Amino acid sequence: MMHEKLTFPATRGRCPFAPPTEVDHMRRESPVQRVTLWDGSKAWLVTGHAEVRDVLRDPTFSSEPHHPGFPWINQGLKSQNTGNVPSFIRMDGDRHARLRRILAEDFTPRRAEALRPEIQQAVHECLDHIIEQSSPVDLMTALALPVPSLIICRLLGARYEDHQFFQERAGKLLQTFAEPGELEQANHELLGYLSALADSKRAEPDHSIVSRLVSSGELADSEIARQCMFLLIAGHETTANQITMSTLALLRAPDQLAMLRAQPELIRSTVEELLRYATIVHSGAPRVATRDVRVGEEIIQSGDGVLCVLDAANHDERAFDAPGELDITRRGQPHVAFGFGTHQCLGQHLARVELHVVLETLLQRLPQLRLGVPFEQLRFKEDGAVYGVRQLPVHW
Repeated sequence: MMHEKLTFPATRGRCPFAPPTEVDHMRRESPVQRVTLWDGSKAWLVTGHAEVRDVLRDPTFSSEPHHPGFPWINQGLKSQNTGNVPSFIRMDGDRHARLRRILAEDFTPRRAEALRPEIQQAVHECLDHIIEQSSPVDLMTALALPVPSLIICRLLGARYEDHQFFQERAGKLLQTFAEPGELEQANHELLGYLSALADSKRAEPDHSIVSRLVSSGELADSEIARQCMFLLIAGHETTANQITMSTLALLRAPDQLAMLRAQPELIRSTVEELLRYATIVHSGAPRVATRDVRVGEEIIQSGDGVLCVLDAANHDERAFDAPGELDITRRGQPHVAFGFGTHQCLGQHLARVELHVVLETLLQRLPQLRLGVPFEQLRFKEDGAVYGVRQLPVHW
């Protein structure tokens, strides 16, 4: 079955936590379907939980965009990724493994747990400031964005005082329909910032990731800047949106919120369920087949592009009972919010700790937390690679 030109990422529909209506309908028809993208090229949209996992763990499917058939979802992203040093998520095999090994030591479960006191302190400071203000307050700018931004700055060795600079440019790079020239400018400015940061660490070393990469001599400066740009963007923008969407999901499910307040030991299962229920990766995980391979009931041919839709997979009825309901006691199939296979999110352990600490502390210190505007007035990021709410006004 071939669907006509697909607007992707698609609009989520009436429920902001559910997959886009059009994509969800396609998944119910068949979890692997051919679609026509914005430029007339063809690709496979993979929306089933089992099928997404099959693709993401199979080295047959390449993450490298130089392959003909790689499925760009718009001109801006295609232009941004053509001719530049790629980040490690756009590499396969030994190239990917080498860079992931170099970076992984800063993102282990032990390292993430060691950061818990710093994360806790940052959350308390943000909440202190919120409580001093009159409500409503935008939770995105007052808590969700500052906490992960501060932590990733400390890890990279960047000045938190520069956060406005890189947040504006990171936000631009995540807009799927931004003009190519705007994306190139934001890309150039962020790489320049990180190249200058690397130079400063060469002169004055410290214990940061950038300093370690510079002193190791394993990477050229252009590689350091590119990989750290990915870490900088992913290290704050994704977690910030997950925090606000998770908070909103709990406020919209008062029975689940009451259960968590009564049983705070459920925080871990709550975070996993929120990652599944309110998946923020909005643009799909792109791959291209390097040989003919069967996925589900379809034969994907060598050179065919594939888009794995993580939010649709996390709402697959074949994998999850009543997937449209938030159930903080849910057990069973693991979600794919962080992807799957060798390219599974490097920062997932840190993201989990940040979500644990933020949500737990937020609910403890603001027991009367509630929306500051009617739900219908909230605006969502339909135009980004990362989904979320633009602002989350709250009373407490």
